[in-house]
Amino acid sequence: PVQILTYLDGVVKVEETELKPRVGFLYPVLTHNISVFINATQERDSGQYMCTVNVVDDSIRSDKNVGVINLTVLVPPAAPTCQLHGNPTVGANVTLSCSSKKGKPSPVYQWQRTAPTVEVFFPPTQDRARGTLKLTNLSLEMSGVYVCTAENRAGFERCSIVLEV
Repeated sequence: PVQILTYLDGVVKVEETELKPRVGFLYPVLTHNISVFINATQERDSGQYMCTVNVVDDSIRSDKNVGVINLTVLVPPAAPTCQLHGNPTVGANVTLSCSSKKGKPSPVYQWQRTAPTVEVFFPPTQDRARGTLKLTNLSLEMSGVYVCTAENRAGFERCSIVLEV
């Protein structure tokens, strides 16, 4: 394992890693709270972090002085791309697709038709995981603006598409 921070004999040593300019102890070490901070978190900061406390001449078993935490850095969805697949003529079937290239955890998608005729869609017409919306037996009244929202715990982004039947 890579050591990020070491406190020994009153000296804090920061290892030469990409975290060096962004990491430090949250409180003065003498408070015995050795919480650390990571500024400007990045997705690649995700992983397992381990805290090891070694006291000189301490007889405590080595497996008792280790704390482990898993860090998952969430990433909001990137602005999705909306596309129309098929020929939007009366009586035909089309599929609207919505896809975001980034997002952790993977975004879920929600299609909605906007004013003046607001309409929300549900499975099986809509696939929230894949971002698709299947419209069947098109009519002139189905024309309008369709908005897709890509969302996860870190945020959301939208795109829209105009359907002209």
